[in-house]
Amino acid sequence: MKARDIMVSPVVTVGPHASVKQVARTLLERRISAVPVVDPDNKLLGIVSEGDLMHRAESGTERSYSWWLRLLTGDAEQATDYVRSHSVKVQDIMTQDVATASPETPLSDIAMLLEERQIKRVPIVNREGQLVGIVSRSNLVQAIASAKPKLEISLPDAAIRKSLFDELKKQPWAHTLTVNATVQNGVVDLWGFAPSLAERTAIRVAAEAIPGVQAVNDHLLETPVFIY
Repeated sequence: MKARDIMVSPVVTVGPHASVKQVARTLLERRISAVPVVDPDNKLLGIVSEGDLMHRAESGTERSYSWWLRLLTGDAEQATDYVRSHSVKVQDIMTQDVATASPETPLSDIAMLLEERQIKRVPIVNREGQLVGIVSRSNLVQAIASAKPKLEISLPDAAIRKSLFDELKKQPWAHTLTVNATVQNGVVDLWGFAPSLAERTAIRVAAEAIPGVQAVNDHLLETPVFIY
């Protein structure tokens, strides 16, 4: 699946001259946690999230600086905080360095972007830089929940065993020389050694994902793997 398959469109947006109070009302009324900022041509300029409104003068939550903290932060940083807590227009508090993706971006890349940038949403823009949608973490969860089961054909026992080892050989973490598996009537028994609980779990997961597997019995022992 790609971004275009799950993105929310059209997107609730505001202009750069919208007031901070207007943005706060929009977030509450539309039950969203962020709103993109666009120009008259719908080109993305930035984004404002709930986090940008946490330290505001209106709520009495602006940052306070002790004398020693003022020495450490310097005037420029304090001035920046003042702008973020007192500015009237959204253009002064919006995040301008926004991570974006195209409608054709695979969901795997979207998930990596969310994780690497530690963000909750990714605006989707076309080649002209115009906002066409937005993908959030919740949209990815929705994609999982609504995914249709794949058409699976059960494999015979020998094919199940082969599929398992074919999969493990592709994984850099798997120590296939110390792992064995027997399969009978779709029940997989795992034998041998694994260097960690994480690898044991991953091997079991790989076996459970093979079509035709009815159950997996994990007899693996955790022990360091030595390769001579």
